[in-house]
Amino acid sequence: MLEITFSLVALALVALIIYAIFLVMKISRVVDETEKTIQILTTDVNVTLYQTNELLAKVNVLADDINGKMVTIDPLFTAVADLSESVSDLNDSARNLGKKAVVAGSNTVKTKAGLSALRFISKLFK
Repeated sequence: MLEITFSLVALALVALIIYAIFLVMKISRVVDETEKTIQILTTDVNVTLYQTNELLAKVNVLADDINGKMVTIDPLFTAVADLSESVSDLNDSARNLGKKAVVAGSNTVKTKAGLSALRFISKLFK
């Protein structure tokens, strides 16, 4: 009976060893795939970093170009603001002149009416 027990234990041990071998082989394949994936990711990350550095360099050049153009355009905006203020002042002056012309025009009409009345009276007395 002891021989059967030892045989079963030996058989179980062989089955365990075979299972361990398959498990180690699968783990080895997973590790190999993981290493390949890490190599691919490392290559992709390096390419992405290189492209990102190129893109950042181009963005910096564009930002410098825009800043230079803004410096050139700033006087234009200042001139437009000054022109707008001058036009506003001219508009105010034109309104004031128009008001004075209306007042002067009404005084002229009154003066003309007065002169006409004086002429009429002077004709009556002649």
